[in-house]
Amino acid sequence: MSDPQADPTPLRRALVAIDRLQAKVDAAERARHAPVAVVGIGCRLPGGVDGPGAFWDLLHAGRDAVTEVPADRWDIDAFYDPDPDAPGKIATRHGGFVDDVRGFDPLFFGIAPREAMAMDPQQRLLLEVVWEALEHAAIAPDSLAGSRTGVFVGMTATDYSYVQFDLAGLAGLDQYYTSGVAHSAASGRVSYTLGLNGPSVSVDTACSSSLVAVHLAVQSLRAGESTMALAGGVNLMLSPQNSVVLSRFHMMAPDGRCKAFDASADGFVRGEGCGVVVLKLLSDAVAAGDRVLAVIRGSAVNQDGASSGLTAPSGPAQEAVVRAAVADAGVAPHEVGYVEAHGTGTALGDPIEVQALAAALGDGRAAAAPVMVGSVKTNIGHLEGVAGVAGLIKAVLVLQHGEIPPHLHLREPNPFIDWGSLPVVVPTSATPWPGVDGRRVAGVSAFGFSGTNVHVVLESAPAPPQEPAAPAVEPAPVDAAAAPLPQLVGVSGRGPGVARQVASALAAALDPTWSLADVARTANVGRARLSHRATFVADSVASLRERLERYASGDSAAAAAEGAPAGTDPPKVAFLFS
Repeated sequence: MSDPQADPTPLRRALVAIDRLQAKVDAAERARHAPVAVVGIGCRLPGGVDGPGAFWDLLHAGRDAVTEVPADRWDIDAFYDPDPDAPGKIATRHGGFVDDVRGFDPLFFGIAPREAMAMDPQQRLLLEVVWEALEHAAIAPDSLAGSRTGVFVGMTATDYSYVQFDLAGLAGLDQYYTSGVAHSAASGRVSYTLGLNGPSVSVDTACSSSLVAVHLAVQSLRAGESTMALAGGVNLMLSPQNSVVLSRFHMMAPDGRCKAFDASADGFVRGEGCGVVVLKLLSDAVAAGDRVLAVIRGSAVNQDGASSGLTAPSGPAQEAVVRAAVADAGVAPHEVGYVEAHGTGTALGDPIEVQALAAALGDGRAAAAPVMVGSVKTNIGHLEGVAGVAGLIKAVLVLQHGEIPPHLHLREPNPFIDWGSLPVVVPTSATPWPGVDGRRVAGVSAFGFSGTNVHVVLESAPAPPQEPAAPAVEPAPVDAAAAPLPQLVGVSGRGPGVARQVASALAAALDPTWSLADVARTANVGRARLSHRATFVADSVASLRERLERYASGDSAAAAAEGAPAGTDPPKVAFLFS
């Protein structure tokens, strides 16, 4: 007698096949909307911001980082004219500038000094901030060679090409010029330097570039072509040409302030900087034990199409991209409690953006719970190709701290926005944000002047998994004389001077509440092991700080060991006759 399970009927075989196909469809759908974790941040922004901590300090304090144009960029006295139609002149004296764009250690990245001279400082800054973002994620940059790590970089400025022509002319250009200024080389150089084999893409969609780069990184992770992604953008103002053009376009605010949503909004002020986020699928980040800063739930990109003008914003397109991102995120519109707006501060763009947000996020929203809106451009200016990722990093910090920082320069709300009937409010002072039913969800918008719009939806990081409760046992007797378990902590640099700088920075960052074991793990595993190393033995955070400070001040005896690792060959000398 035959077993019916061993010899299934055609109907049973068909049902099994359908179940398998449905399981594949379900798995594909889950992958298409898989949440993505932000596990690291690097940023250099106006106001001396050199990392996410300094950025939050600036935002929380409501500080305006816009200054007059530094003398090492261009002579603003020679270029300034309050008449925006004056040929060859700039109708504002201001901008948001980062510190020291000249400083760069090419040998740290294995770059010859001659080649570094031809490299756009944007490429140099990007390399440094990528390294810092990976270290913030506790991922050693030198551990990624051969990995399918993708690099997605928004980049729009071409100022260094003007600078090189001005300094050297055609006769002074050498073989490094093209790779030094090409946008494609910015992402490619990151991949080459770190040995990454994932996609390497440079993006130019004008002011939406870096947030489009984040969107592409999310898609790459979900598709499985990248196992980790570095996404962001870089922008530096090195010559006056673009400022002259934007001034003639009447896009620049004469007072040098982005007054988003204010009745006096009359244009933006230019800014510069670099921002990079390290992304992984949330499931991969949790499995690796990474610190999750926030979760990207969804994103979307579209184009204005045939609107009222190439550079004119389109309300319907903005509304559509927000709706698409919210749908991709799988959240209800009313659950989005905060939006980091594009918010450049223009009489035309501000009303269109607010109305589009209200239309896209108003469904099901209680009158007592309007969506809060802000714009980091009021703090640091419009960073152009970096604007989107700067807004994204701000949104991550807002989610982490549960607080909306003050939106600056809003004194009289724009009368062309119907504030009374739209479910939108702009906080001008620090505002606690508990979220909707305890859930904090934020959106970030960026719109390119050529018509490319992008919106990203983020949520607070999930609570870390609880350790299972240990079974009740009789406590062992405590030896009061037993010393705390010592830990080994290493620092390194490309020479003793740099190693001491690293030790000084670590000492300054140490918090007495931190776990010494966690500090040791991050220092030993989450940092590159460079040629000059120093090792410290400590039994508390306080004793570690004391040893680091002594070493940083020149006392080598504070380290348990110092120098190049045993067995390391000295650098070899090579001669090249090309």
